[in-house]
Amino acid sequence: MITRTTSGSLRAWGLAAAAGATLLLSGCASTNPKDPFEKFNRSMFTFNDTVDRVALKPTATVYKNYTPSFVQTGVGNFFSNMSDLWSSVNQFLQGKGHDGLNDFTRFAVNSTFGVLGVFDLATPAGMRKHNEDLGQTLGYWGVPSGPYLMLPILGPSTVRDTVALPGDWWADPWTHLNDIPWRTSGIVVRAVDQRASVLDASNLLEDAALDRYEFIRDGYLQRRTSKVLDTDKAQERAEKVQGRIDKVQEQVEQKLHVKTPKVDNGNDGAAEPAAGAEQNAPQSQDSAPNNPPTPAPVSSEPVQK
Repeated sequence: MITRTTSGSLRAWGLAAAAGATLLLSGCASTNPKDPFEKFNRSMFTFNDTVDRVALKPTATVYKNYTPSFVQTGVGNFFSNMSDLWSSVNQFLQGKGHDGLNDFTRFAVNSTFGVLGVFDLATPAGMRKHNEDLGQTLGYWGVPSGPYLMLPILGPSTVRDTVALPGDWWADPWTHLNDIPWRTSGIVVRAVDQRASVLDASNLLEDAALDRYEFIRDGYLQRRTSKVLDTDKAQERAEKVQGRIDKVQEQVEQKLHVKTPKVDNGNDGAAEPAAGAEQNAPQSQDSAPNNPPTPAPVSSEPVQK
């Protein structure tokens, strides 16, 4: 049975407060304005990396190699479906009514026809998945991200996202499950499933990155900024607008039976002549210096008078 309790929220706030106190007591400054707690963050990164190499990654590898793919898909869909409801709330809090309705509809469809979200029927139906959280909502309304933080076990974050994290945990229905063994098992399974989904990417990162800490930090900050500013949605909208322009242009060309001139960027912006323009344009000797008129033949015979 799932009930609303405040114990999970209190524990979450306690963890956030403990992390903040640890940072204040560490007194580790850095010259990087985005990462003033770099010394502390690198220590946490080393700790997390050790836990990952010793426990999480081996478990995720076994899970990925020996668990049937349809089971992995079902587990991922189940937990992903629960996040759609909170994503819908954050969309509405940001004033994005269309996206909020989309996420709520996703949750409703997958929770019913998709058997509690095990089957994702919403995505093939054209309902795009979003992942909006409270940190993004605060960023949308102008709350700065603050310095970068590497949280123990939880990984990359910022001061703003860390403050918002307890709200995200409280909004997760699984945290309100009264049965502690089931709740703990679900948290572990979700963590292993998420780690298994990025095994290939992490292996590539380990081989390619010279400083994995900096690579992960910079990538995380860029990604969070992109999600707060919705740059991916802006790109999607631009592609849709360009697609509509192309369709209108094709319709005009079909009706007028002409080819719309296009700009050739490699020719100083000069437009190419439309098809058939050379045949229809009047020819003149003055305008065609490369094609002079053929002179009349000169006869060698004397002129008869």
